[in-house]
Amino acid sequence: MSETKNRERLELQDRLKQKAASYAVDFVQSGMVLGLGTGSTTRFALENIGLRIKNGQLQDIVGIPSSLQTEKIAKDVGIPLTSFDEHQEIDLTIDGADEVDPQLNLIKGGGGALLREKILAQSSRRNIIIVDENKLSPRLGTHFSLPLEVIPFAWKPEANYVSSLGADVTLRKSNEGNPYTTDQNNFILDCKFGPISDLNRLASKLSQRAGIVEHGLFLGLATEVIVATENGIRHLKRKGI
Repeated sequence: MSETKNRERLELQDRLKQKAASYAVDFVQSGMVLGLGTGSTTRFALENIGLRIKNGQLQDIVGIPSSLQTEKIAKDVGIPLTSFDEHQEIDLTIDGADEVDPQLNLIKGGGGALLREKILAQSSRRNIIIVDENKLSPRLGTHFSLPLEVIPFAWKPEANYVSSLGADVTLRKSNEGNPYTTDQNNFILDCKFGPISDLNRLASKLSQRAGIVEHGLFLGLATEVIVATENGIRHLKRKGI
């Protein structure tokens, strides 16, 4: 792909992300406790929320950030922050995803914040996921590796275990070549399974391992997915909602 074509593709992706973010923020109401996700798409939502707070459209908003990165962005754009010490239930979380299947199950963790993101999702009345259409997939694992947050002490035996399940496992590295560390000072294993046939079975196997702090399968946690396409916005809702 030429440099010009690549730049145009990235610019289009950013425009789609901005559309999805703006659409999702329309569901934010004054007085809400918000879960603030992590990632490039969610950043557009944070900036949009901050703008609406600044111009008075939104008042008495507080947010619980899913990462130190998000915490910094929220402070920069003027979103007041709180914690689970003050609020144990979240009205609405806005977050992104790496891959979304037709049942609105997700793979998350590309940004390394999957543990805190899952805590926010499980604590939320409503969990809106914003993506561009490239994140849609017929089956999770088709396009994206599954991230696992593991304690450093156990990363090698856990990598061996996940390999025994059929995955190609890579220890995530920082730009400096050292093991990438999460906000909780854990490591990330990126596990390429290919299309995953039984999500619940795999999630159960991974959850039983003591060294795996959390996996990036978010099953049944998204209430809605906002998809930005070149032809407009698609608002997908989980069955039963």
